Amino acid sequence: MSTLQPPPTSLLDRYLGSDVEPLYTGRVTVTGGETEHGRASGIARSDDGALDVALRVPIAMGGVGGGTNPEQLLAASYAACFHGALSLLAARSGLSIVGMSIESTVTFARDPSDGGFLLTAQVRVNLPGIDRKVAAELVRKTERICPYAKMFRQGIEHIVSIAPETPSTNPPDGP
Repeated sequence: MSTLQPPPTSLLDRYLGSDVEPLYTGRVTVTGGETEHGRASGIARSDDGALDVALRVPIAMGGVGGGTNPEQLLAASYAACFHGALSLLAARSGLSIVGMSIESTVTFARDPSDGGFLLTAQVRVNLPGIDRKVAAELVRKTERICPYAKMFRQGIEHIVSIAPETPSTNPPDGP
């Protein structure tokens, strides 16, 4: 097993290309589980098998709990990305931050504008031993480069489509 290393600070170098340059694509499939409802009893699995979690409706929303929910997954993703971006900026600035933590909350709520639903997010950055002015500047810069912060601020390009039908493996019924 190789030793874990942070990514290079060269990731912070400004990209000058004219097209989006994909660096990595994560792929997760959710199936419905015993209730055939992804949020209530689903399983979320990544294509590489590293992520394999049971999904459950939280008790606060009338569910049984006992699993992960989409809001927790999004909050974890946001916090991890923000932590990584802040770590890279600190390293490039020559700052050593020991014990940094990022707390992210994602709230599933009712939307009064259309009667549907919406998500809100918050991030709380803990930078022990770092001057407040330096910390504020570092967090401000991180907000500009963290793709999750950008997504929450500006939205995200997304495409929803229906997968092509796969040929039936069952033989046709009688003549």
